[in-house]
Amino acid sequence: QVQLVESGGGLVQAGGSLRLSCAASGSIFSINHMGWYRQAPGKQRELVARITRGDSTNYADSVKGRFTISRDNAKNTVYLQMNSLKREDTAVYYCNANIVRSWSRTDYVYWGQGTQVTVSS
Repeated sequence: QVQLVESGGGLVQAGGSLRLSCAASGSIFSINHMGWYRQAPGKQRELVARITRGDSTNYADSVKGRFTISRDNAKNTVYLQMNSLKREDTAVYYCNANIVRSWSRTDYVYWGQGTQVTVSS
């Protein structure tokens, strides 16, 4: 079994910062890309940031210069540092990861359960 567990969401004032974490655990052989998505009420889930195993990154235009994605391969963890938060960043944030399972050596995309980020004015 493999699971992703997110933490770090919460309520913050506009202009503030939050750091999200997502730890993968279970029968993991290796992890390819990891990423963060978000879904606001009434909107589709969208990519926020993505990082490859080699630390190449890409970001949604709306968060460039404010958010930073990073990963710790030794801990199977991905982070999202969010600075200069805006009200429009309010959403449920989900992490995902393309994980090669130990038992099959095949990869599969896993999702976390989501963590709420609310930015107040």
